[in-house]
Amino acid sequence: MRRTELLQEIRKMRFEEAYGGWETGRLMQAEAASLLGVCE
Repeated sequence: MRRTELLQEIRKMRFEEAYGGWETGRLMQAEAASLLGVCE
């Protein structure tokens, strides 16, 4: 697997984890955004 493909897969996994946390109420919107390195 190429480096770019690996990094994209890692970003995807982080998003799925953050979204799941937000959806279940474990994370607030700002916390999920912080995990992804974006602003809320």
